[in-house]
Amino acid sequence: MIESKIRVFDSLAADYDAWFEKEGRLIFASEVEALRQALPLLPKPWIEVGIGSGRFAQALGIDIGLDPSSKLLKIARNRGARVLLGRGEEAPFKDGSFGAIFFIVTLCFVDSPSRILTEAARLLKSQGKVVLGLVLKESPCGQLYQREKEMGHRFYRHATFYSYAEVEIFLMQTGFLIERVISTLFQNPGEVYHIESPQRGFFQSASFTVVLAGKASAQKIE
Repeated sequence: MIESKIRVFDSLAADYDAWFEKEGRLIFASEVEALRQALPLLPKPWIEVGIGSGRFAQALGIDIGLDPSSKLLKIARNRGARVLLGRGEEAPFKDGSFGAIFFIVTLCFVDSPSRILTEAARLLKSQGKVVLGLVLKESPCGQLYQREKEMGHRFYRHATFYSYAEVEIFLMQTGFLIERVISTLFQNPGEVYHIESPQRGFFQSASFTVVLAGKASAQKIE
């Protein structure tokens, strides 16, 4: 993440965090329900790369977080997470330190998905997993956010949204195989009126997709 992106998240940290309790409340709750479907499959310990203000980590029981925004980390620390300032492309941990690494709405804000996933492969144990929480380019929200990005939205102008096929390629190129896909948020953007139950599989009509992948050398596709 280049310095300009970090400055944006530092300057808007309070606004970013407040979204989860206001217009994003039901969206966040639905995303958490989808992510929870993956938890029984994950060896520990866990880390969230791009922990932000710690909302997901707190909800999912993730103890450790890494993020380049000092302002967001301050909020995450107040939520009980053990946090470190740093970038996922150059994580300050030894090889094989973790059982699972979460990237929740993180891949779209990094400079190189391949580089950060290569680093994730280094950090994971042999049976380790990555969990991606994604707003995909072809999804209803992905299309909306792309339009807002083109109009100069304060957050999304720094994002690059990828398709499911592109994410699959990033994973394969860095030594991962997709094992499970979970989808949620089938309600229209701006019309989310209830918490959804997640569905197994990839659906273009879902605005949030969870992809669980394991190291290709150790895992089999379900």
